[in-house]
Amino acid sequence: MHYRVATTGDFPAIHQVRMAVLENRLSDPGKVTRADYEEMIVRRGRGWVCEMDGQIVGFSIVDLVEKNVWALFLLPSHIGMGIGKKLQSLLLEWAFANGTDYLWLSTAPGTRAELFYEKTGWQKVGLLENGEMKFERHDK
Repeated sequence: MHYRVATTGDFPAIHQVRMAVLENRLSDPGKVTRADYEEMIVRRGRGWVCEMDGQIVGFSIVDLVEKNVWALFLLPSHIGMGIGKKLQSLLLEWAFANGTDYLWLSTAPGTRAELFYEKTGWQKVGLLENGEMKFERHDK
């Protein structure tokens, strides 16, 4: 496994991962565009990818403007290998080192993602209007 900072050239592979997920699927695949990914990793925050055998198998993106974990997704075949924890660790370390002392995220309740965030130190703070569970994390 190789982890690195995401680049704008990673969009096709990142979007493939995003479309392959089994939970927290986009209702409209065209809702998130190349421009959205570029905005997040170039101007608003940073992203990371995990590669195996030259293929991107997971990615994470943090938005420092909204103090939000914008994305953390893996190919379903790569869940349970520690990739999500490492991608999360990279984004938390970078965000907290770059002036953010608080982050939030949301995910559908009753999913593996909800359990993952609970187990990795995020605090549930309630449901959002869209029905997703909101989590918060503070720098130590």
